[in-house]
This record gives sequence, C-alpha cells and structure tokens, in this order.
Amino acid sequence: MPFAWATVNIMEVINSATLERDITDSENTKGGKSSSIERRGLPRRNSERYSTIDEPFCNVSGFKPATITISTIIKQEGDRLSDEDLLKSLTEMKKPQKRIKTIPGSIKLDMSPVNDTPTSCLSTELIPLKPVAEKSTRLIKEVLEFPSSEVYVPHNIYRNLLYVYPQRLNFVNRLTSARNITIKIQFMSGEDAASAMCVIFGKSSGPEFLSEVYTPVTYHNKSPDFYEEVKIALPARLTERHHLLFTFFHISCQQKQNQSGSCETLIGYSWLPILNIDRLQTGQYCLPIILERLPVNYSLHTPEVPPVKWMEGHKGLFNLEIQAVSSVHTQDNHLERFFTLCHALEGGVIFPVRIREEKIPENKLEHELKLSIIALSSSSLEALVLFLHRVLDKLFTLIMQPMVIAGQTANLAQIAFESVVSIVNSLHNSQELIRDQLGRNSLLATYLYWVFRLPDPPRDMQNAGTGGAVPSAESRYSTMGRATAATVGSMLLQSRIRSSSNPDIPGPHNSAEDDEVKNILSAKGHNNPGSRMSTYVDVNNHQNPSGNTRPSNRKQFHEELALQMVVSTGVCRENAYKYAWFFFELLVKSMAQHVSQLDKYNIPRRSRFSDRFKDDITTIVSVVTAEIGTILVKQQKEVEQAEKVNISLAFFLYDLMSLMDRGFVFHLVKNYCNQMSAKSVSMPTLISMRLEFLRILCSHEHYLNLSLFFSSPASAPASPCPSISSQSSGSCSFQEQQRILALFELSPEFKQQHYLTGLLLTELSAALDMESEGGKVQRKSINAIYSLLCAHDLDHRCIKPEVRAKVAALYLPLVGIIIESTNYLDFTVSDSRSGKNKSGGPDDDLENVPPINQSVAMAIAGNPFNTLGRNALLSMASMQGKSIATLAADTSRHLLVCFLWVMKNADRNLIQRWTTDMPPSQLNKLLELLTICISCFEYRGKQSSDKVSTQALQKSQQAKHQLEEALLRGMGARGEMMKRVGGDVREVLRWRKDLTQWRQTNDRQDKTKAELDQEALISGNLATESNLIVLDLLETIVQAVPLADCKDSVVGGVLKVLLHSLTCNQSTTFLSHTFSTLRALVVKFGDLLFEEEAEQCADLCQKVLQYCSSPVDENRSQACATLYLIMRYSYSNASNFSRVKMQVTMSLASLVGKSSDFQEEYLRRSLRTILAYAEEDTEMQNTQLPSQVDELLRNLNSILSDTVKMREFQEDPEMLMDLMYRIAKGYQTSPDLRLTWLQNMAEKHNNRKCYTESAMCLVHAAALVAEYLSMLEDHKYLPVGSVTFQNISPNVLEESAVSDDILSPDEDGVCSGRYFTESGLVGLLEQAAELFSNGGLYEAVNEVYKIIIPILEAHRDFRKLASTHDKLQRAFDNIILKRMFGTYFRVGFYGAKFGDLDEREFIYKEPGITHLPEISHRLENFYSQCFGDDTLVMIKDSTPVDRKQLNPNKAYIQITYVEPYFDDYEMKDRLTNFEKNFNLRRFMYTTPFTKSGRPRGELNEQYKRKTILTTMHAFPYVKTRINVIQKEEFDLTPIEVAIEDMQKKTRELAVATHREQPDAKMLQMLLQGSVGATVNQGPLEVAQVFLNEIPADPKLFRHHNKLRLCFKEFIMRCGEAVEKNKHLIASDQKEYQQELKKNYNRLRENLRPMLERKIPELYKPIIRPRLENRDSFKRLSFRRTQEENS
Repeated sequence: MPFAWATVNIMEVINSATLERDITDSENTKGGKSSSIERRGLPRRNSERYSTIDEPFCNVSGFKPATITISTIIKQEGDRLSDEDLLKSLTEMKKPQKRIKTIPGSIKLDMSPVNDTPTSCLSTELIPLKPVAEKSTRLIKEVLEFPSSEVYVPHNIYRNLLYVYPQRLNFVNRLTSARNITIKIQFMSGEDAASAMCVIFGKSSGPEFLSEVYTPVTYHNKSPDFYEEVKIALPARLTERHHLLFTFFHISCQQKQNQSGSCETLIGYSWLPILNIDRLQTGQYCLPIILERLPVNYSLHTPEVPPVKWMEGHKGLFNLEIQAVSSVHTQDNHLERFFTLCHALEGGVIFPVRIREEKIPENKLEHELKLSIIALSSSSLEALVLFLHRVLDKLFTLIMQPMVIAGQTANLAQIAFESVVSIVNSLHNSQELIRDQLGRNSLLATYLYWVFRLPDPPRDMQNAGTGGAVPSAESRYSTMGRATAATVGSMLLQSRIRSSSNPDIPGPHNSAEDDEVKNILSAKGHNNPGSRMSTYVDVNNHQNPSGNTRPSNRKQFHEELALQMVVSTGVCRENAYKYAWFFFELLVKSMAQHVSQLDKYNIPRRSRFSDRFKDDITTIVSVVTAEIGTILVKQQKEVEQAEKVNISLAFFLYDLMSLMDRGFVFHLVKNYCNQMSAKSVSMPTLISMRLEFLRILCSHEHYLNLSLFFSSPASAPASPCPSISSQSSGSCSFQEQQRILALFELSPEFKQQHYLTGLLLTELSAALDMESEGGKVQRKSINAIYSLLCAHDLDHRCIKPEVRAKVAALYLPLVGIIIESTNYLDFTVSDSRSGKNKSGGPDDDLENVPPINQSVAMAIAGNPFNTLGRNALLSMASMQGKSIATLAADTSRHLLVCFLWVMKNADRNLIQRWTTDMPPSQLNKLLELLTICISCFEYRGKQSSDKVSTQALQKSQQAKHQLEEALLRGMGARGEMMKRVGGDVREVLRWRKDLTQWRQTNDRQDKTKAELDQEALISGNLATESNLIVLDLLETIVQAVPLADCKDSVVGGVLKVLLHSLTCNQSTTFLSHTFSTLRALVVKFGDLLFEEEAEQCADLCQKVLQYCSSPVDENRSQACATLYLIMRYSYSNASNFSRVKMQVTMSLASLVGKSSDFQEEYLRRSLRTILAYAEEDTEMQNTQLPSQVDELLRNLNSILSDTVKMREFQEDPEMLMDLMYRIAKGYQTSPDLRLTWLQNMAEKHNNRKCYTESAMCLVHAAALVAEYLSMLEDHKYLPVGSVTFQNISPNVLEESAVSDDILSPDEDGVCSGRYFTESGLVGLLEQAAELFSNGGLYEAVNEVYKIIIPILEAHRDFRKLASTHDKLQRAFDNIILKRMFGTYFRVGFYGAKFGDLDEREFIYKEPGITHLPEISHRLENFYSQCFGDDTLVMIKDSTPVDRKQLNPNKAYIQITYVEPYFDDYEMKDRLTNFEKNFNLRRFMYTTPFTKSGRPRGELNEQYKRKTILTTMHAFPYVKTRINVIQKEEFDLTPIEVAIEDMQKKTRELAVATHREQPDAKMLQMLLQGSVGATVNQGPLEVAQVFLNEIPADPKLFRHHNKLRLCFKEFIMRCGEAVEKNKHLIASDQKEYQQELKKNYNRLRENLRPMLERKIPELYKPIIRPRLENRDSFKRLSFRRTQEENS
C-alpha cells in the first residue's frame, strides 16, 4: 500500500507551454494513467507538397531545466485509494482553509525538456532507438499515452501490448481472516506452472521482463482498491490456450509460533482467456473466484463454466479492466471481418472460414467479401485510421488482381475502388483530422509519400483454398525499424531538393533520363534508406516470381486505377474528382514505380504506356476540367474547392511531363485551356485559375528545355527524352529577315515555338487588361512571371551570359506587354483613374476609355482561349465605364524587376536594333517606363528601408507629367508648377491611407541593427543595379539615335530620364556613370540640347549645381567637371553663354531658396574648382570664357552671401520673408531671377500654411510674366500687363516692367524660362487659384479665373474650361459658408539691439482667432533666445512709448490688437465679410485715458484716443508683415465716448433681436446689461451724468442732443428685445420675464424726463416766418407753424 503522496503543478513549471489538454496533478504524480506531453507519430516533415499543419502540441520552447523541491507530503489512508478518492483529495488540498495531515520531509525533482533526438532512448517496448549512446548514459523511456480523446495516427511500427488494471476485490462477506490481500498475476500459454510466459514488463529497479507480478498489500482491508498497472507484451500469434491467471493470497504480517514456511496463505484463483472466438478480450470484467484446484482444460473456458467450488456461490468478486494497444488486433468488427476474408482469399486457410459465430463456405466468399468491403466505411474512424495503411494496401491489391474463388474469376476492382473513394471522402470530411492549407488530408498525404508501393504482382491463384502457404505481403512489415531524425532529415532534404512539390526551388539538373524518374520516386518517398518504411520497400523490390517481365495481358495498377476513375459513376465519381489530388498522386507514383521496376528508362516516352491508358488520362483530365468549370458556374461559393482541384490537376500534368511524352502532355494542356475558356464564368476567376495552373507547369525543371533550343550544345543543359512538342518547336535562332519588333510582341509564331511561355504571357496580358477586385488577378499573373525569372536567375544552368541572353529572348514579349501596360496602369500611389490624357494635364477625362494596344489586342484575340477579342474588350470597358485598377506598389515592383531582368540579360545588339525600329510613341512609353523604374527602386535609407515614402511616390507622379510634357510637347506647366511649389495641395490632401499602397506597417522594432544594416545594404545594391540597367538601356538608345528619324525628341526624353535619376537618392557608383553619360550627351548633341531643350538645360544646370554642393568629394568633382563642360560647350559651340549664365544663376537662386540642408561651404569649393578649370584651360586662354566664368561665379557668390543671411533668420519667418523679398526686389530688372525668388517665397509660405500669401507670390509672378508677354505678343485674350491683375490686389502694379530701353524680353537668355509662355502663365494662375481656395479666399479665385478663361477659350481647351467652371462652382458654393479671416496686430520694436528694426512699427497678419497672448508668447520666446531673457521687455499697454524712459541696453516690444478701419464712404462698397477683410491698408486701435494721467476714470472724465495706422502695401501681400508708413490720432471727449458706447449697445440689441434664428441666451445677456437693476456705469448712470442738465457750453449742445436721440433709440430697442424674449422663454422663466419687464418699465420711466427735455436753441427756426405766408406749407413744417400761432 502507498505510504504518502505529493503533487506537482506541471503548468507552473512549464509556464511558457500550453498543454493541448488539462493534466491533473494526480495523473502526473501517481503515474497511473499518465499523459506524456508530446505525442510522436510518423515523421511527416516531407516536401512542401505534402506539408501538413502539425498538431498543436505543448510548446516547451521556452522551458529551461528546473529543480523542484516538494515539501508538502500527504499521508495516504488505506481506505481512500480509488480514483474518485484521490481526485477528491486533490480538490480539498486546493482549498485554503482545509487543513491536511502532512508528513515532514522533502523530495527534489529535476525537470528538463527533451530535445528532438534524445540519445539512449528506449521505446515503449524497451527497444533501443537510434542514436544509441554509451552504456554509462542514463536511459530515457518513452511512456505510451492513453489520451482522453481519440488520437488519429496510423500504426507505423509493430506494437502488441496489453495493460491489466486490477481495480477492486470484495472479501467483506467472507468469514475468514483474509485481510492483507495480494494478487499474483501471470500470463499463461498453457495450464502447467512452466507455461507462465516471461512477458510482463518489470519495474525500473528490476529485470526488464517477469513471468509474474504481485500487487501491493493494503493493511487490514478486506475490500482493497488497487492502483497497479500490469503491462504485458502479447505474443504475435495467440492461441485459445493463452490466458491471464490471477492467484489470491493472504499475507501474514506476524508469523505464528506453530506455523513455519511461507507467510503467504492461498485463498483462491481466477482466470480470463485472452481470445474469445478469435477476438482479443478487452474492457471491464468482474470475475468469480474458485476456492479449490483449477480443473483440467480450464483455460479453454470462461470462469463461468467449470462445475467447481466458487467463493460466495459464483458471485463476481474481482473487478479488473483490460486495455490493448495493438497493431495486430483491430478490435473493430468491420475491419476484422475484412482482413479475415482477405486472408482467406490469399490462401492458407481451410474452408469454411469462421468469423465469430458465423461460418463462411468458399462459394459465399465473394459475396461476403463484397459486403465487408462496403462495410469498411462504417467502421469507427479511430480504428480505420489506425489500420489505414493496411486497409488501403489490401484494397489496391483487390483493384489490381482478379481473384479466382471456387474456380470462378471474381473482379472486385470496382467495389474496392468505390470503397477507397468512400474512405478518402470520410477522412476528408472528419473534423478531427488535420488538413493542410490546400485542404488535403495529412494521413493520406503521408500514406502516399512514405507508404504506398505497387501491389505485388499477382500470383497463380488457381489453387486458392488448398493451403499453399505463400509469404504474404505482411512480411514487409515484420522488421520495421525506427528512423533516426538525422537520416530522415537528410533524406527529406534530398527529396525536397529534387522534389516536384516545391516549384520555387530549382532542382539540380540530372543529365541521364533515369534520374528524372528516380527523382519522382525519391520525392514520393520510395526506397528511402533509414525511413520507418525501409523494409517495407526493400522486400520484393525487384522480384519477378514467374520468370521475366510480366506478360502484357496482365493488368497494371496505374491502368486499372485510371480505368476505374473513368468508369466510376454517381457519388463515387463525384467524390473521386472532388479529392482528385489523392488519385493523381497515386497514379503518378504507381507510374513511376512501374517505369522503375520494369527498367523502362531507355524506352522512348511514347512507348512507355499503352494507348488505352493515354485515352483514359485524356478523359480524366477532361472530366476534371469540366468539373472545375461546373463548380465555378453553378456553385459560386465553392470557388475555393475549384481552386484546389485546379492545383491538383496542374501538379498531375507537371509530374506527367517527367514520365510521359511531352507532346501528349502539351495536348492535355491545350485541351484544358480550351475547356477553361468556354465557361460562362467571370473573366478574373477564369484567368486566375489558368494562371495558377500555368505557374505550376512552368516551374518544371525542364521548362527551359521545353521552351527553347540552345544554339550551342556546350551551353545547353541536357535535353530530356525527345517529345513531339520539342521536336516540332523549331529553332529559336533569330532570322535576319525577321522584323526585330515582332520579337517583342506576343505573336502566334511565338506561341507556337514557346508553348508554355506563350500561354503564360497571354494570361498576363489578359490579366492586365482586366479589372479585378483589389487587383488579385494582376498580382497573381505578375508574381507567376516574377517567381519564374527568380528561378532562372538562381539556376546554375543559366550562369553563362549567352545562355541568359537566350532565356531573356524567351521573355521579350513581356517587355512589349509591360510597355503597353503603362498606358493605363499607374505604378504610383494616386487615385485610380482612367487613361492619361496625352497633353499630360492633371485633369483626366474619366469617361475616356484608353485605347487597347494593337499588339496586345492581337495577342489576346489569338490566344488559345478565344475569349478576349479587341471588340470584346472595348465593349466590356465601355459597359463597365470603370477605370482599370491601379497596381499595388509591391506588385508594380515585381513587374518592373521582371522588365529590368530581361533588359539586363537580353542581347545588346538586339535591343539597339529594336529601339532603332521603334515608332516614336513606343519609344516615349519606354522612356516613361524607365523613369518609373528609377522612382520605384530609389534607395530609401536605413530609416525607411521597409516602406516607401509618399514623397518619393509623388516625385514619380510628377516625373510622369514632366515626361509627357517633354515627349508629347503638351501643356504640363501646372504639373511643373506643382513640383516647384510643393505639389498640388488638393491632391495631397486626397491621399488617404487606404489609397496608399505601400505598406504602412513597420516591423523595424523587431529587427536587430545587423538585420537593418543588411536590409539597407541590399536595398542600396538593388537601387544601384536597377539604375545602372536603366543607364545601360539609355546608352543603347542614344547610340541608336543617329539611325533614327526622331532624334530631337529622343535626346530630350533621354535627358529627362537622366535628370529624374539625379533627383532621386543615388549611389556614388551610379552618379559617376551618369555624369559621364551627361557629358557625352552634351558633346554629342549639344547644339540640339541648347537650342531645342532650353527648359531641360535649366533643369540640368540646377541638378548639377545641386551636386556641386555635395559633401561627397567624388560626386562634387564629377559635377564640377560636368558644369564646366556645359559652360565651355555653350560658349564655343552653341554661342549662347548668356543663356547658360542666366540658367545657372537662376538655378542657384532656386536652390538656396528651397533647400533646407544646403551645403554652402562645399559649393564655394566647387566654384573655386570651376574657376581653376577655366583658368587652366589652355585652348580657351585667348577667349572671353575665363572672364565670363569669373563674372558668373562672382554673381553666384553674392547669391550665396544672401543665403548666409537667410540662414541666420531661419527661425524668424517674418525676417526671412523680408530678406527674400529684398532679394527679389533686387532682381527687378532680371525677370527670370525675380520669378525664381517669388516662387521660393511661395514655397516657404506654403510650408508654413500661409496659403493666401503663397497665392499672392504666384499672382505677382503671373503679373510679371503677363508684363513681358504683352511686350512680345499682342493678343486680345492675354492680360494687358500687371494692370489686369489689380482687381485681385492693387499691390500687383509694382510688377510693371521697366522701360524697353533698359531691358528687352527678346534678349538672349532673358525671359526664356518655361513660365514666360501662355501655358506658363496659366499654370501659375491655376496654382494661385488653388492656393486661394485653400486659404478660404474664394472671391479671389473668381478674379483669377477671369484672367485664365479668355486664354482657355482662345485655345479652345474645352476640357480645361469644364474643370475650371467646376472649380468656380465649388468656390461659389464655399462662399456661402462661414469663414474665419486673418487677425491683425501692431508690433513696435524699440532698442538699439534690434538694429534695422529699431523704432519701426509693423502690422502682423496672423491666422484667424489668434489671441494677443499667442503672438506675444511667440515673439517673446524667439527674441528671448536671441537677446536673453533679461534683455527683452514686453510692453503690456498701448500708450505711446517715450524713448527717453527706455533702458538703452534692453530691447522692447509693444504688441497691440488692431482692427481694419474704414471711412463711412468705404463702408458703402465693403458689404460682405470678405470685402471687409481684403485689400486692407488702414488699421485702428483705441487707448483710454484721463486728463489726470490714469487710463481709467469716472464717466465724465473718461477720454479715448483713436490711432489709425496706414501700411505701405495692402493685406494680403507677399509677406505676412508690412511696414506702417503713416499714423493719425484723434481724441474723443467723455460725451463722445458715451455716444459711441450707446450706439454700440443699440446695434448689438438690434442685431440680437432681428436675427433669423434668435439666440435666447445672448438676448437675455444683452438685456441684463441694458435694463438690469444692478448695472454699474449702466445706461441709467450714463444718462444721469450727461443728460440730467443741459450743458452750459453751447458747443456741447449737438453732442447732448445726439446722446438723447441715441437713448431714445436704445429704449425702443430694449422694448423690442423684451417683447422678443417673451416669445423665446420657457414656462419656467416667466418670473424672470416679469422681472425684466418691470426693470425695463422702471428704466423707461426714469429716462422719460431726460429724453423729453430738449435744448430750445437747437429748435429755433433759421428764418422767422411771416404771417401772410402761414398758410404755405412749402418751406416750413405744419407743426412748427402751429406752435408759433399758439
């Protein structure tokens, strides 16, 4: 009996592990029904194709070895040994308040995780497992698991174990003294004592096997519970004599004096036969106990039978349980019946065969066998899975072999096949079994990969039933070993390398044909040394039992299987094709084994398999394809199922290409394609299906051999066996007479010669024309090509350049497809849109359907699918009316990588001839594509190596607009302007996150520094490589130029691409090559560039100048040399140095104005280098060039000096803008440079979100352009200089040009920029309108478009007119909405520390709702940093500053809030809110004061000073602060102050009362301040001070009267307000209303005498009337005459 017990909480020890089911502590400590943490089954880590999802085992990856000390040891009570009692004890132990009797002591346990391949391990049967360790090593035993739920793992090793659990014995009613009871358990093969078999597993401390075992004794207990587990190794062959024998003893603890010998006293016996009617006995039993000797032959009977003396009258007293874990005994009726009948069929039995109670004669064997085959699917799932391999083997044998039963041939093939289909179906449908990502059952995949082999050849079955014992197929299981993980791993690696299952891993090439078949076999797990199935395969491997190879009339397994698939019907057929993957793999493996076993390696492929078999395969492929189509048409929800079947079919044909004639397989592919095109299914789905199919086929290791011949045998990989297809494909050598352009098109000839490639490219072309949800089809098609090219690139057979050129030639049509796809696919982040308009303008016509390229249309029309003709596509596009979806960015990169790979590896001469013959439009598209490539692969640096900034994508978008403009001579000025001024703001705002197709996620936090460095290195290398490929291609194009007609646009286009590459981040390697190319271009095509491409030369100067300021020495030296060459060439050859001079000066001005990280010191060095070049150039010593260069460099240095100043004020935006304004002003006589600086100012304002000022800069720039255009051209529709712009702002008049004698616009190099054109003017104004719109000044938008519209009308540009009016409509709609305009402050600077600013006052314009503390805080912070906190003083009031009272060592700032000021006559014109906030020059602020000097005083002594300031320019202007040039002041007397206050109160009341939607709270607040009883200095007090008495001074009469009239109106407005409030109040405010009314009445009564008192002098008539004229009413009022008469 156990003495004590303790618990260990495993989950606390393995805290990181999650067990797949709960393990109670009792199970682990008692060791009864122990649960092992990990269950190891068959190793299934085979190839990708068979990849399975591992079961969710306990994860002990984070578990480290631990030592556990157990100090709580609980005493075991003898009467609480049952499972229920132990569980109850555990539960009680967890309760905190429960006190448990413990025993002092402690136990230490070491726990550590087991690695994958533990050394010196013993299996459950105590068989040593590899790797075997030294003898001294401590052994590890595997524990067999009895899981709580079923475990679905087939038997893969021999196992035959029996577990006996004695549970309870009941001797309570027995009167004897038997109290200390033990049971001896033996496994007997007979009845004598010597028959006890030594098969019982011993304890760790004793021998491995025992012949008997005793249970522990529970002291003084007549009904003890037992917890013993007896493990028995069952013999392989059991007879009816085998049984378990139980002998019961009483153990004497104290030996009596008269007793000698043993302390055991025999009580009785019991037994249990192991077999019951040939079936293993398991389960719960309650056995009686015999009290006397065992009878003869007792073992043949059950304990109920013999007539002997039984304890308690034959009553069951001994409870026990028996469990078996056996790969021999099925323990399932259906399986047992099936195996027994199969055994009978194979011979070696005597009829009738007995199955349980039934006897089956030979003539009924066939019928019973059929029934048992049908009943197989009814067997329990666990039992079926356990014996799955044997069941399938037997069924496959029945399919292949015709059986002779009782002299008659019985064909069981059909019913066996149906049973296989049924089993496959039930395994797939089971929720408990694991499936891989393609939904394939992992058990079946394992069977195919490791276990299946061809059934043994049929033997002569004529003598079946005569007892001829032939070794059965069982023998191959007899010596199964355990594979070591190392050998399995290496073998898996081999099979994976050569596997057909992972298309992305290029396999090593095998020259001999038989290697290919061996690869198939190895990939299918055939004949793998060291695997668990090793002997399974080796036995009978190449035996021919009856002589040589089998006669041809004998059935082959693959033929029979194919036949059964063809002839199957109903549910069986449906399921066979639903799970076609299994039967396809079965076919392929059986075909490979057939070829291998019969040495058919050297037989031509066409003769390996019979014609009938080929017909069956054709039928199967056709049926499966039809099945896919049916699913797609009828069951939309089952698309996933169709995809799985489609993939299975593709892999099947993939494998057939290694086994059968390739021409036959290509014929199958063609049939598939034809069938898959005739379905009425949505095109994206069909294309997706065909793409997946072709992707798998093209991943075949001999794909290249099948697609092209290599010209020289030395470079070619060995071709596979000749096939129909490859013989007819013809040579790919390029005929001279063939037009080069045809090579880049997907022509019918190409598709005939390169069948699979043609199909794949046709699908890609169709996919790019297609609109699919989220671009899935496009992604799939591009990824298929991408992975294929990756495989070629890694393929060691394609290392030689000439071989790569051949491979690249295979993909030349891809180049054509990609070039065409740029027509209607966008590679950058932007809104999905339709085709780009040819003018390159930003507004695309959404109704415009892009034209389909003729070559693409022809390729589609000529495809083998006959689905997408040109008309069909056009009609489809017009029906949908949608734009074709933009490619996702990663997909675009893949497509561009494919393009670059082909371009890199293709033959140079071929590319050159292609570009020579190319039409201009195609060449333009090619150049556009190269620009996109440069943007797409730009180096992002370490910080953003895993995502692309939207700014770079913006660049790409702009580059495309520029390229269109350059190549198509379009009007893209606004696009260019967008680049200059920081992008089209509206478009930027529309970029939502959901449209950004680069990944937003950033996993950088999970990566180490080394990984980030490596990523950055790879990214940099990729950027350099892709850019160098583009540069090579540009060089090739330029070399072809002299042969081409369209020389000018080609050179311009090439230069455009090169300039774009210079705007991106580039490596020094690439830059050195680029500058060399640029210099070559200048020397070769200089005249053309300087004359035709003036705009691009300006860009070139700017980019080169930018690199002159580079901190990298090498880049700088290259840039200096290039810039000097441009100057030298322009002077000596082009004779237009003045233009280059102007462009370089403008470039530098633009550069210093925009660039924040501009390196001035490096640029000065570069300028000195250029001067040195000029001085040392011997050829140019006698010319003016050195002096001209010297003059130019001086100008540049002066600009740099301005830059230094700008640097100082980088943090002071107002001062910076003043400086830039001053610089721009300095270029008044140089329009190009003034324009550049105005643009720089616009950009700075834009960055600060001062959109109105930015727009004003552009309006000034446009006025400047208009001024010079009016000198050149006289068109009515053009603005007449800057005068036309004064409606927008009167400030613009300062752009009026100086007289013609000082500067002429047609002088060389002056006004030659791109903006001094009509399109440039429109671009500037459009951008200004956009910025006004962003700034909320929509009225100004209207004024701007008034200038644009006549120009557009003159150009008949109706598309632009439409969009212009659309924008105008939006602007007018927005005018109605409420807007916030700017806030204005007067800022005065006092103190010598301010330098130029001392004693100067400015009006600052700040954003709407800026409070005084905000601007005060901003200026205080900034100037505190400049001068120090102690030096700066902020003056808090607005009184005039007395300079004498200021400390000369301090700096003072005074800030006052000001309001726009208008005279009365101005107010008539300024009606709207906008008009009161636009074109402002006068501002006002008030200062209260008293005569005594205090700011505030009593009403009768309170004065107010009004100060009116006038600025130099009107707001808004090109700056946010403007100088004050005039100051006016006037004082108001106390009564005037009172009049102003009362007028203000009256106005407020009137407005509040007459609002459309009155605000009750606002109204009540105003009433409270007007009629409230307790208002200090309220209206009543004002009246009492000023109206109580008539003033003595006649000068004040009019003021007195005016105030009296103000009060009259005021009291009237109060009355209206009180009445209005009456209608607005709620029921709970009635008292409040009454109080208001009372207060109002009191106020009115108090004011009445004062309001009725008039000053007589003011009402005297000017002319005294005569009496005779009193009846005249012409000149005097009737009232006045009546008064006089009275």
